[in-house]
Amino acid sequence: MTTAFITHKDCMLHNMGPEHPESPVRLVAINKVLQRTGLLDQLDQLTAVEVTEEQVLLAHHHLHQKRLEMKVPDSGVVYTDDDTALCPDSLKAASLAAGGVILATNRVLSGKAENAFCAVRPPGHHAEYNLAMGFCFYNNIAIGAAHALQQAGIERVAILDFDVHHCNGTVDIFKDRPEVLVCSTFQHPYYPERYHEIDRANIINCPIPAHSDPSLFHDAIEKCWLPALEAHKPDMIFISAGFDAHKEDPMADLNLDEEDYRWVTQKIKAFADRHCQGRIVSVLEGGYNPVPLAFSVQAHLEVLAGFSEA
Repeated sequence: MTTAFITHKDCMLHNMGPEHPESPVRLVAINKVLQRTGLLDQLDQLTAVEVTEEQVLLAHHHLHQKRLEMKVPDSGVVYTDDDTALCPDSLKAASLAAGGVILATNRVLSGKAENAFCAVRPPGHHAEYNLAMGFCFYNNIAIGAAHALQQAGIERVAILDFDVHHCNGTVDIFKDRPEVLVCSTFQHPYYPERYHEIDRANIINCPIPAHSDPSLFHDAIEKCWLPALEAHKPDMIFISAGFDAHKEDPMADLNLDEEDYRWVTQKIKAFADRHCQGRIVSVLEGGYNPVPLAFSVQAHLEVLAGFSEA
């Protein structure tokens, strides 16, 4: 079994300021834990490449990238909304994040890796078809999933999002594409409060109240996600792997821990092994306390790499 680990040092160039929670320290912490545990040496380490303009267009309006490029400052930061800012190197990092998902997708589809994890930033799942928001510029996972659908033998995909925030951008992009199943668990009511009530057969929204017991998260996976996956029969699975539902994360109020992330990864991997040749591409989204983020990623990767039984 081979698990690809895709990242790039320049993903850390994106910096929205010393007080901003979506910080380069997130990737530093992940790398430190994976190195110290020896797990990183067990993975196929690859360097992300930049996304092309044509690949961005798979998920975004034709002017989306141009509008962002026009806002990039020569120095300092420029805010695109109340909590999302561009610095001079932000779009390079964003291009590498999206390009890393393309690389991961190609690696898995070629059979060179059974699955892949993209340790990239900025995150992507809030970026809508024609709107950057919520720390996100390009919707990395949407670009990767749309790219997969262009490849031979891939007719249906599923995107599974366990970030604490709803994947409004992913839903916006795929709401009218029934070949893409989008399943999301998220704290509600909470940011971004967009598209969480949309009524589409391919959109499975699972809102969870703040301060809930983790059993509600487990129930959502067992009772909503897994039956939807069985019905959809995807040829490949993409995971929006946000770890900010962790009980120690400062950005939200759910109560998951590393073992909950291990459990949900086991459920997803078991399904993928049975139904889609194990093909999984997982992409980092949220997680803003660096220490629990890093240990949660470790648990997630241990399952993907076969070191924790599914």
